Amino acid sequence: MGEKKRAIWVFGDYRNYFQNRVTLQLLSRAKELAAKIDAEVCAVVFGHWTDEWVGDALSHNPTFCGVVGESIAHGADKVYLTDHPRLAAYSMETYALLMERLARREGPEIILIGATAFGREFAPRVAKRLGTGLTADCIGLDINGEGLLVQTAPSFGGNLVAEIVTPERRPQMATVRPGTFQEIPHDYVRKGEVKRVSMPEGLPADRVHLISSERFLPRERKLEDANVVVCGGRGMGSRKKFAKLFELAELLGGEVGATRPVVYADWADHDALVGQAGKHIRPQILFSFGISGAIQHTAACNDARFVIAVNKNPNAAMMKRADVAIVADASQLCTTLIQELKRRIR
Repeated sequence: MGEKKRAIWVFGDYRNYFQNRVTLQLLSRAKELAAKIDAEVCAVVFGHWTDEWVGDALSHNPTFCGVVGESIAHGADKVYLTDHPRLAAYSMETYALLMERLARREGPEIILIGATAFGREFAPRVAKRLGTGLTADCIGLDINGEGLLVQTAPSFGGNLVAEIVTPERRPQMATVRPGTFQEIPHDYVRKGEVKRVSMPEGLPADRVHLISSERFLPRERKLEDANVVVCGGRGMGSRKKFAKLFELAELLGGEVGATRPVVYADWADHDALVGQAGKHIRPQILFSFGISGAIQHTAACNDARFVIAVNKNPNAAMMKRADVAIVADASQLCTTLIQELKRRIR
């Protein structure tokens, strides 16, 4: 028998994959990484009532493919699927145990998980069970000359960006923020293997039971998907002045982002945070008002195509990386832009 092919796994959190695209984004990057180490890309899916989705996936129904078909269409060569009533609702203990057993049996080289609220709870427990390392909230992934996964993540409170490798332990594990990578276009004719994995017998009972759940309505538009983002920092001066950014964003058809000091000051919701512990954005146009440019913020918006920065300090880091830098009071310029746009928009 030949040597077993190496594999990069992406955990498929499908509970809201229509809006939450991080799994598909990770499959896209995994496909690029796999080409460098001659590996196959595998998605791992735990759930219930997935049979109808698998049927559609295998027939490549262009109108509805479900999570398995989506995984294959976006880069997975194989999907490990465990379908059982006990998996209908997420249970951290059960999911982590299943992932551990499957990984020990199959021996993946790399496991990637989205840095969502779920992933931040799930991934470290899997890493602990497997006795391996984990780099959290990565903003970049690559393969070095030795074939190791280079995991780029902010460190020391976001003041530095570190490149981390796991030279000995396997699998190499990382969580990645939503929006860090772009998903590849849906390929309706791409084929892949679906490998069903039976639910193990004798699993310990869950110590935590779901009594009820309620889904919050998502924002109409996601910050990480916006083509225009108006970001504000402490330089806006006050909560009242920061609120002007929402009016400006509406006029521009964009979304509002914020830095960590602004969120901590309760000028904006945490959902608007752009930075180490928030969203990674890649807009066509980024407006930066009153932002100094700390690395934990700039690392999350480096993929913006065109940056317009406004700050009183011409030497601010954000001003130096902007395509257009305007030395002015951020709040006053924001007011002027709003007035001018209202005058011109009929």
